Amino acid sequence: MKKELTAHDCSLLKDIAGITQTPDGAFNIRLNGSPLSRACSENITITPKKDGKDGIDIYIKSNTKNEKVFIPVIINNSGHNELVYNDFHIGANANVTIVAGCGIDNCGSHDSQHDGIHSFFLGENARVKYIEKHIGIGDGLGNRIMNPTTIVHVGKNAYMEMETTQIRGINSTKRITEAEIVTNGVFIVKEKLMTHGQQYAESAFTVQLNGENSHCHIISRAVAKDKSQQLFIAKLYGNNTCHGHSECDAIIMDDAHIAAIPEIKANNSEANLIHEAAIGKIAGEQLIKLMSLGLTEKEAEQHIINGFLK
Repeated sequence: MKKELTAHDCSLLKDIAGITQTPDGAFNIRLNGSPLSRACSENITITPKKDGKDGIDIYIKSNTKNEKVFIPVIINNSGHNELVYNDFHIGANANVTIVAGCGIDNCGSHDSQHDGIHSFFLGENARVKYIEKHIGIGDGLGNRIMNPTTIVHVGKNAYMEMETTQIRGINSTKRITEAEIVTNGVFIVKEKLMTHGQQYAESAFTVQLNGENSHCHIISRAVAKDKSQQLFIAKLYGNNTCHGHSECDAIIMDDAHIAAIPEIKANNSEANLIHEAAIGKIAGEQLIKLMSLGLTEKEAEQHIINGFLK
């Protein structure tokens, strides 16, 4: 199933998935609620869901090595609203990269919204890197809304790393991540988030460390400008010999508001759980140093923010 991509589609694809045309291998590109283009590979199969839900099932064979799967979403119809279910079944010993993301171009007066529920089932010894970028553009009065939910089941000796980025154009987002980790499983999250204007962003993590020697590490880097608001929630439950760590590091500017709410609960005497949070403004000495090199105050601020979110 292949269709030609317009130049505008390709521009959004580059922003959210790093591609400018249909890639090699397995992919599913979605446009305004319909599949724009889809292909499978020898080891990766993508099929429409058969349970009546909107979405796809992705099956990755055991022992698949060093393959990529692209599943980006584009919305450019003002007023489009969708709820999508995507399930990833990763076989034992597989090692793959999954590139997702959503770009909303809203030039109209109606709200456009993408809600996605992604579930991951990692087999024994599987390794997954999951990259997700959210971007909003368009000069219309309608809002750009994204509410991603990620549900992760990390199997025995399996490893999953999530990189999530949202740095412009989303008026409202509630980002929910739930994970359960069994014996020797590892779950890593690296979140980058920026809000401005009247935007609102909420990130909520709930992790069950069920297996012996299970590990979780959550790092959130956030910048809030103007009158935007952010809420970071991290709940870690140590139910076995395990290590869990969550960290929220945020820069607050102008009249913005940021809150970080931790909940760590050790249900086993061998659980090791840590939460760290730091919220503050850009240090004056950093600005002065950069301005002494010839940058304006605004340029210096942007340089610091770019480095912080890198």
